[in-house]
Amino acid sequence: MTNAERKRNVMQNKYQKPTGSYISFMSNKVKGYGGINLAQGIPGFSPPKELTKILSKISNHKIHQYAPGNGNNELLDLLVKKYQGEYNFCKEDFLVTQGGTEALSLLYIYFNKIISKPFSALAFDPVYESYKYLPSIFNTNFVSFSFNKDSSIDFKKLENICKEKKVKVIFLGSPGNPYGKIWTKEEMLSLILLSKKLKIYIVLDAVYRELYFENTPYIPLDQFNPNLFYTNSFSKLFSITGWRIGYLIAHQDHMENIKSIHDYTGLCAPSILQQAIVEYLKQHDFGNDYISGLRNKLSYSFNHLANELKELGFKIPEAKGGYFIWAQLPEKYKDGFKFTIDLYEQQKVAVIPGEHFSENATDYIRLNIAREKEEIKEGITGIKAFFKYK
Repeated sequence: MTNAERKRNVMQNKYQKPTGSYISFMSNKVKGYGGINLAQGIPGFSPPKELTKILSKISNHKIHQYAPGNGNNELLDLLVKKYQGEYNFCKEDFLVTQGGTEALSLLYIYFNKIISKPFSALAFDPVYESYKYLPSIFNTNFVSFSFNKDSSIDFKKLENICKEKKVKVIFLGSPGNPYGKIWTKEEMLSLILLSKKLKIYIVLDAVYRELYFENTPYIPLDQFNPNLFYTNSFSKLFSITGWRIGYLIAHQDHMENIKSIHDYTGLCAPSILQQAIVEYLKQHDFGNDYISGLRNKLSYSFNHLANELKELGFKIPEAKGGYFIWAQLPEKYKDGFKFTIDLYEQQKVAVIPGEHFSENATDYIRLNIAREKEEIKEGITGIKAFFKYK
């Protein structure tokens, strides 16, 4: 083999695309070789000190065996209290899960039991990976629906697509991931009407609900009905993604059957971690001070990083919350995957290619803003150095 052939093989392997998650692919590079991780949605912040102190304090208590399958009873009571202003919920409407991801997968197992096939699931482009890949795991169809250029929704077009593709499940987040769009109240209510008209189940993924920059998102729990499912998690809220404590809310028409599936798939979330969260919520007003500080950090990082990227020629759609910047590359860069690989190789800054979230986003990247200011600044320095080198 000649030197030219060897060099060509190295370059081909360098840009070999992963068969699995791009998020895991890029994050594993940082874990293995170091660098700035603006790829995976892992918070760079420490959890509340009070929470970790509580965990340490109760670690010698006899709470290391299985928790109740439905969830820690005190935690369920606290969740009812938290949401009682939005709807007249009771404890039986809630189920504690192993993170928000288990809540989503549990729901999709249930949908496959109750919905006649063939059917499709739909989410809004750019699409968070679980919404996209859960349907394929269960051999059901997936439909990606694009926002208008101004980020609004063409509901007539959406209705026609839902009819044509036999859509029976719609996933959405507000703020979203990777694009932090917050849905307006009018948009949410229009979607509720559509779901009732076409008998579509809506899954409201509210993991970033409290991580808005300015205005509180409207989440239509006041419109709660059998077509509506709600999932959330403490993972991002308290910077404890490794704890895997989430929950879902479902109408009584569905919840008993969902819980019976959970008995054989997830069984229960970690007992001691649920109890630590219970004590923290009771003692610290549901963690409102920590959450408020987290919002300020995210807002600062978004604005600072977005402004720096714009100066380099990136285009940044307006976002109003969440963990990420969704950024279109400067015009001379057409291949987001190649850009991502080169950026990490040369400057050890990891981001995610936009094509992971959308076939239409080959010239986009996603950047995690949930990092401390110094790490954001290091990331900016690396990105600027990459452009200078180029």
